[in-house]
Amino acid sequence: MAREELTRLTGNGNGKCGQGDCPNVYRTERGTFVVQGDLSAAFTPPTG
Repeated sequence: MAREELTRLTGNGNGKCGQGDCPNVYRTERGTFVVQGDLSAAFTPPTG
């Protein structure tokens, strides 16, 4: 997937997000989401 196909929804580099201290969330052209960041065990989604 080309970066041009993603719309960044978090941070712009001026606040805390964008300086490597939180995940980034992007929306794709298809309407799905991409989350970039460290893996966390704070939430376990239900099976299925």
